[in-house]
Amino acid sequence: MSRSRPVSASPLDAHLGFWLRYVSNHVSGRFQTLLEAEGVTVSEWVALRTLLEQPRTHGELIQALGMTKGATSKVLTRLEDKGLARRALAEGRAREQVLSLTESGLRLVPRLAKVADDNEAHFFGHLDPAQRDALKSLLRDLVQHHQLHELPVS
Repeated sequence: MSRSRPVSASPLDAHLGFWLRYVSNHVSGRFQTLLEAEGVTVSEWVALRTLLEQPRTHGELIQALGMTKGATSKVLTRLEDKGLARRALAEGRAREQVLSLTESGLRLVPRLAKVADDNEAHFFGHLDPAQRDALKSLLRDLVQHHQLHELPVS
């Protein structure tokens, strides 16, 4: 098939989005593999880490994770099945659940946080602190500018 005129297109690697995606895929892919070796998924890790801060209602966890009610319920069911989280009825509110970590969940989160820290060091440890801070600042600025609120859970 012949073309009557040349087609012009910028190369993929000319775009910041290409480089963000390239790095992100490798960082998150390695992290996912490391978490799976510990028996949890990325979305389970995010839920566990969120619940470490304080017990939350189902609605609060849905909002914090930026996931649908059904997806959040599935994550919680898996965490319950693994003995890492529990649901209990909220005091004075017959239909509301309070979600919290079990003792096993409380012990696991610091170990998983170390996995996250090690993954971060693997990819960004060669940068000096000022470079890491600048990169983080630029990314946070993009998040704020575009009013991005949903946590990356997948």
